[in-house]
Amino acid sequence: VEKIVEVEKPVEKIVEVEKVVEVEKVIEKVVEVESKLATAPTDSAMQLLSIMQQEARLIDFLKEDLTSFSDEEVGAAARVIHTGGQKVLADYVTLAHIRSEDEETRITVAEGFNPQEIRLTGNVTGNAPFNGTLVHKGWKATDMNLPKLAENYDASVIAPAEVEL
Repeated sequence: VEKIVEVEKPVEKIVEVEKVVEVEKVIEKVVEVESKLATAPTDSAMQLLSIMQQEARLIDFLKEDLTSFSDEEVGAAARVIHTGGQKVLADYVTLAHIRSEDEETRITVAEGFNPQEIRLTGNVTGNAPFNGTLVHKGWKATDMNLPKLAENYDASVIAPAEVEL
């Protein structure tokens, strides 16, 4: 005798619902704005680099692989660079601190501060005035007196190759 059992299975009905959605169309417009920053000629930067090479052997030091030298040898080279670099700064560049307060003291950075002169670090939230600890006073060049370059001088030659005869 065979027994037949009927089982009802619930069937999900698929219902299509039409939903109208408004979409904003974003249109990007490329607007060319002339930069307020003038592109400075690179001659003076290359000239200063050349002087730093002549007086402090800066490029030689920076391009050298220091892994084979002892800390004492690197320290001795750093003294030459430091002495020569100080001479270059004294002879050609006048520097001033951006902030006059002592480092590690609490200061207030007023509203409207110049972000090129003051970099905020740490937990920066809200709007100026900001209160924080002066980590570094900053430097600003107030004057630069590089020698005038001769006509047709190639400032890209930082240090000429030397040939001893």
